[in-house]
Amino acid sequence: PSMPVFVIEDKTHGNRTYSTLNEGLGKVLRFGAFGPEVIERLRWMQEVLGPALGRAIRALGGIDVRAIISQALQMGDECHNRNKAATSLFVRQVGAALVETGTSREETASVLRFIAGNDHFHLNPSMAAAKAITLAGAHVPRSSVVVTMARNGVDFGIRVSGLGDRWFVGPAQYIQGLYFAGFGPDDANADIGDSAITETSGVGAFAMAGAPAIVQFIGGSPADALRYTREMYDITVASNPLFGIPSLDFRGVPTGIDVRQVCRLNMLPVINTGIAHRLPGVGQVGAGVVYPPMECFEKALAALKEDTYHE
Repeated sequence: PSMPVFVIEDKTHGNRTYSTLNEGLGKVLRFGAFGPEVIERLRWMQEVLGPALGRAIRALGGIDVRAIISQALQMGDECHNRNKAATSLFVRQVGAALVETGTSREETASVLRFIAGNDHFHLNPSMAAAKAITLAGAHVPRSSVVVTMARNGVDFGIRVSGLGDRWFVGPAQYIQGLYFAGFGPDDANADIGDSAITETSGVGAFAMAGAPAIVQFIGGSPADALRYTREMYDITVASNPLFGIPSLDFRGVPTGIDVRQVCRLNMLPVINTGIAHRLPGVGQVGAGVVYPPMECFEKALAALKEDTYHE
């Protein structure tokens, strides 16, 4: 099946980014599951969910995703692995339009039921918004700010604003966290996925101080959640006033990972993320915390020095 996508537009800089629709947790395509139930769900998303959301969002003239993220961060989300508030805010915005533009009561009910049963639904537009944010800071000469972090289960790569489209790569690490019933560390694959774009933009694990309840999903304690955010201010260039954290007197989230500071302090950016099973077809088996390999940042810093030397 073909997957409908959300389109996120940065009207200030003219960038457009895209995301698929979130399938939920467990046996889902993005974590390698491909059984009959996965294909059936994808077909329903193509034929029912996507068109219904498209009609509703167009009828509304679009939705301000940045405003949803900003408000959700003040309601206990960090917009990577906790999206309860953002998903609820999304439903509040589109609910009436779904009813008004729906083709039948049954179809509209199935769409609302699916979103209501998937607390991670707003993760995907949040990721696309995060990508739009980082694109706005890309290709700045001499800038040492990280604009991409991504991993494929084998390698972890970063891109840096002042170094164009070059990738700096190291081995993907294993995630420390909590597992779904029946699974454990021996089932885990190394870190995988593109959702670390959330941390790259300043949310996700960087905003965990405002989402202490997330530790029930990824492990650790509320004190750990607070510590992660406070530490990230040491390796970032700014805080984002649009994304304030109530527990830190509404200080903006730490934003703009600086490869110089990462290397100088020997402190890596923290990521919270899902754990994929090491075998194809099983899907997500847990969630936790992981760090990139330091060599990505060391290679990027060396490249920055080399480029500066040859100018």
